[in-house]
Amino acid sequence: MKRIKGFSLIELMIAVVVVGILAAIAVPSYQSYVVKGNRAAAQAFMMDVENREKQYLLDARAYLSVADNASFVNLGMTVPTDVSKHYAMSISAPAATPPTFTITATPTSSQQTADGVLTLSSDGTKGPSGKW
Repeated sequence: MKRIKGFSLIELMIAVVVVGILAAIAVPSYQSYVVKGNRAAAQAFMMDVENREKQYLLDARAYLSVADNASFVNLGMTVPTDVSKHYAMSISAPAATPPTFTITATPTSSQQTADGVLTLSSDGTKGPSGKW
């Protein structure tokens, strides 16, 4: 009598169920790491903008306001594509004494909406407080 080697349908279904359970656990975890990575890229860019604004203050005696992602050219920089895909960046620099600014990263992708609006002020204040 010859024995047939291979998998039975039940063994195959058990393997599929195990893979499905592992995927159900891994995918949300992976997505949260992607969100954190996008947030970290935006925060790193915001820190770089903060340094450029302080250099700009030394030259122009005022901070530069930037309304959209394209206007960062005035600071000698461009918004990286990994940041611009998920956030709209802007700088608010009201004419005040002493001069101040606030860098704002507003989420534009549905993936990042749970982050809320990220802010960084000229005095080093960062918001929202659980995201930095």
